[in-house]
Formats: sequence, C-alpha cells, structure tokens
Amino acid sequence: PAVSVGNVGQLAIDLIISTLNMRKIGYFYTDCLVPIVGNNPYATEEDNSTELSTNAEVYSLSSKKLVALQLRSIFIKYKSKSFCEKLLSWVQSSGCAKVIVLSSTHSYQRNDLQLRSTPFRYLLTPSVQKNVQSEIQSLNWQEMEKSPCIPQMDDSEFCVRVPGGGITKTLYDESCSKEIQMVVLLKFVSEGDNIPDALGLVEYLNEWLHIIKPCSDNPATSALLWKIPSSWRLLFGSGLPPALF
Repeated sequence: PAVSVGNVGQLAIDLIISTLNMRKIGYFYTDCLVPIVGNNPYATEEDNSTELSTNAEVYSLSSKKLVALQLRSIFIKYKSKSFCEKLLSWVQSSGCAKVIVLSSTHSYQRNDLQLRSTPFRYLLTPSVQKNVQSEIQSLNWQEMEKSPCIPQMDDSEFCVRVPGGGITKTLYDESCSKEIQMVVLLKFVSEGDNIPDALGLVEYLNEWLHIIKPCSDNPATSALLWKIPSSWRLLFGSGLPPALF
C-alpha cells in the first residue's frame, strides 16, 4: 500500500491478508518509517492476540504466488524517497513478477471529466503494459489522466499527478526508470470513514486478479466475502466513556 489519503491502501491490504489468511513470513527492516509495535491485528483467538506486529511486515500465500507488504506507520521526514529505493531494490532482488500498489488520491482535486466518471483509476509502467494492457482494457477501466504539472500555469507541461497519494508517484516514476513491472490501482477519496473505499478498492483489484470468487455479480453481495480484521473493531477508538452520560 501507499500511505495515502484515508489510509485506503493499508485498509485494503488488511482485508486481503485477513481474508486469505496469509502467513507472516518476515519484516521489512527500514529506518525510514516511524517505529511502532502492537498486538496482532489479525488475531482470531486469545492465543494469537499477543503476537507482536511492527511498522512493516511481509505476508505470503504460496498457493497464489502472492506476497503482501503491509505498512502501519508514517514516513520520517525526507526519508520516503530512500524507502522507495530500498523497496524497489528488494523487489528486483526477490524476482517479483510484478508489483501492485494500492493507493488513493484527493477527491476534491478531480476535474469535470473525473467527476462524471468512475472514482477508480490505474497506472501502468511501460514494462508491464505488454503483459496486462489487453486484460485491463477488457475490463473497461480508466487510466489516470495527465494534468498540468503546475496547476496554476496555463502553459504548464502535462504529467501524472497523484495529490494525497504519498509515495505513489515516486514509486511509479522510479519503477518506470528501472523497468520494473508495476500496476498502480487507486481511488478518489475523502478523509473520514474509509472502510467502504477500502472494500471498493479490493473489489476493483479482485475484478482483475480474482483473488476471491464472488458468489454473485452483485458488488454488494461479493463485498460480504471479505473478512474484516479483528483490529478494525477499534478503528475509531474504543467508544465513548460511559461517564459522559
């Protein structure tokens, strides 16, 4: 995930790890993230609730040849670019077939055309286009439009912008230059209760990769197949203190 607006990518990864019951296989050790430690966010019983989790952990599901990196912390100032370089170096040395980044961007930055269309967008690096372009086009998805690099200037050049997307743009640009096969999936969102956005993003991903099989063509029904992690019970705190009443 990119640590982006509404934490939508991170919530989406939570859903994937929890639903597929992915096994934790290690940690991504870095000094670029604020250090944190907590209980197991995917605990299903008291026995495994005391397992510790850290700011960057790696999960695997060998049957689907799938690896997920979950980030649970923010970047230390001026360290995000260094993190992207270390991450992509690891991706290359690990021999990953392709990388999928789940992200989000500010909905209030949309132009008129974007306001009238789907809130989902995708980006493909040049090296991955020949492999997935036809699949993506068959889904009738919309590619992220280019916009003026400097919005206030009429004669500004056009480029890909992901406002509120955190490291999304850096990862995408670096992957283009390093010829890494990367697909970015993102959604226009606003801060708030972003659980519906996360569910929408994993459904968007599932439409392409078929991580889980929907039981019907109705998106509302298939959303029920995603397993909500136990840690989401405290997503907005532990509730109001009874003493207030």
